[in-house]
Amino acid sequence: MRTGILGLPQAGKTSLFRILTHAHLDAKAAHLPTHVGVARVPDPRLDELAKVFRPRKVTHATVEYVDVGGMVQDRTRDAAFLVELRQSEALAHIVRLFENPAVPHPRGRMDPAGDIATLDLELMLSDLDQVTRRLDRIERDLKKKKEPALEHEHAVLARSKQALEAEKPLREIEFPPDERKLLSSFQLLSQKPMLYVLNVGDGEAAELDAAAAKHGLSGLGTRPGTAVVPIAGRVEAELAELEDAEADELMQAYGLRESGRHRVIHATYRLLGLISFFTVSDAECRAWTAPRGTPAVKAAGIVHTDMERGFIRAEVARWDDLVEGGGWAGARERGRVKLEGKEYPVADGDVLHFRHSG
Repeated sequence: MRTGILGLPQAGKTSLFRILTHAHLDAKAAHLPTHVGVARVPDPRLDELAKVFRPRKVTHATVEYVDVGGMVQDRTRDAAFLVELRQSEALAHIVRLFENPAVPHPRGRMDPAGDIATLDLELMLSDLDQVTRRLDRIERDLKKKKEPALEHEHAVLARSKQALEAEKPLREIEFPPDERKLLSSFQLLSQKPMLYVLNVGDGEAAELDAAAAKHGLSGLGTRPGTAVVPIAGRVEAELAELEDAEADELMQAYGLRESGRHRVIHATYRLLGLISFFTVSDAECRAWTAPRGTPAVKAAGIVHTDMERGFIRAEVARWDDLVEGGGWAGARERGRVKLEGKEYPVADGDVLHFRHSG
């Protein structure tokens, strides 16, 4: 899973990247146009399971983040820049809500709603250019020969063009599943789920829940395909450099209940409709990522393709039932383990043991 981090200059993009990935960028790396790193998904449930099974290895799920640098006008015409964004499953737009005379706002004044509109418009203009060029090619082909598939594609793209010309991002347009699948092949930027990361100043760290309303952005998270998470970027960057005990102490001093890193990663999961399930043994306890509602047989394929091919049944227990029972045997004695077939929809927090042939 990859999320592209973008925003206007001086908004805190690289700081967010460092917070999420704990990357240490030297002077040379800091000036590169893009940075790619991996963040471990924090999950106390996996940690509790590891205490029971005492495995040789504990493997958390991961999220890949790419920091593409500051958005400036017409940068969405840069092909290399677009590749990094188009290959992302979601976008995280960090929005500046802090004042700092030493780091002036690139537009001369604080205007978070205007910043959001500016960047969204750049993404839509890029999509409009791509859609228009594809429509032109289809129209030329249809003049030579009528093909139902091309006519269908033309209708979907024409509707998309109309929305983009009205400055409506495609994530806010309802498309039937087949049309959404068709559009996904174009990797259109305004169709991707958008996480707005509100970067507040130190003085607002204890009142993060009020940040959106305070800055006139209350309606932002109600838009389709979007989510909002506030962070105190400068504080979080400091926390990322500390040991756990020191970080906890600093969080308490600022009135923070949870780190911004955890909030952003979990918000990304919710936005993309993802869950975590677990496999456990004395060799390895591991978290796996899957779309919500994934059938058990497909979850087996995520673990290993051989398990999907030879799937017979899945033993399923809730993570806390395994912890309370002290393992599989105790959970079975309590009647907390179920046998499920291929179509069982895996739930967040399920622990699965796959029975398979081969």
